[in-house]
Amino acid sequence: MAGLGPAGSRPLSDNRLVRQQLDRVELADGTVVAYAVAGAGRPLVYVMGWLTHLELGWELPAERALYEALAQGIRLVRYDRAGCGLSPATDRPASLAFELEQLEAVAATVGEPFDLMGTSMGAPVAVAWAATHPETVRRLVLCGGWVRGRELSPPAVRESVLGLIESHWGLGSDVLTDIFAPDAGRSTRAVLARYQRACSSAATARALLALSYELDVGDRLGDVRAPTLVVHRTGDRAAPVAQARALADGIGEASLALLPGRSHLPYAGDRDELVRVIRRFLGLPVPRRRADALTPRQREVAALVSQGCTNREIAARLNIDERSAEGHVERIRLRLGFRSRAQIAAWFSAQVG
Repeated sequence: MAGLGPAGSRPLSDNRLVRQQLDRVELADGTVVAYAVAGAGRPLVYVMGWLTHLELGWELPAERALYEALAQGIRLVRYDRAGCGLSPATDRPASLAFELEQLEAVAATVGEPFDLMGTSMGAPVAVAWAATHPETVRRLVLCGGWVRGRELSPPAVRESVLGLIESHWGLGSDVLTDIFAPDAGRSTRAVLARYQRACSSAATARALLALSYELDVGDRLGDVRAPTLVVHRTGDRAAPVAQARALADGIGEASLALLPGRSHLPYAGDRDELVRVIRRFLGLPVPRRRADALTPRQREVAALVSQGCTNREIAARLNIDERSAEGHVERIRLRLGFRSRAQIAAWFSAQVG
């Protein structure tokens, strides 16, 4: 295993909560897979969805907040699949077998049995791993996943989306962001669209999305032995809730948790409730939404939101511009895992009541 750069494993960034370190592992054929470790304790290996970037994702407030919350008291291990983020592109075509090879290489760095979590495209990959390597998996979490990719949408829709990515990656990323994160604010969706384009080339994005549609783990569900949680948002526009039910029905020791919301991305929408459900299943302490999660300035803004002030009124009260006020409100919403100003107002009133 070779480190990233001459110093080997290196810290990327940190705050008072969690520090992330990057490293890489090399497959037998020379394929390099970058991975990140955050937190300390028993390991949770996280197989992420379609497109990822360990570095940029850590800098995206909503996504980082998810990882920080999951990593409290555990060792969270994530990786960029080949051709995404910090993992160089390869000539090998996308396939389930290749996905499992990459997961195997990352799992080998853990050195002990682990909890396994797969989201979106990562969910069927995690199922396949747990079915093939039952001795390595303590507990299995499947979030926003599916059994058969061909049932995600009609063939004509799938071909249309793939063609759009191939011919116009910019527009394709915008369309997919609206599908993946409809509960996110407008500014967050714009950032997510740019983030997708920075994660990979159009060719890689198309190949991995095509693989998502091809994945079928129906014949492997019965071989999963680990206690399993299937968690899914009822209005998920990318993966129908029927697929979550099919996962839970097919795995002998599975429980199903359906949450409200439309966002496919786990860090969009009510992220905190998702984290609570997952941590509770894993036997970990469940975090609360605490007042000290906000900076003093954010508490000032939250207080004004609770008084019904608009962004323009907040800006006038605090002598800042309206764009800054909007940014403060958005960061508060992301930090607390809320979807609306009304939730911020109710939360703040409860804190001071």
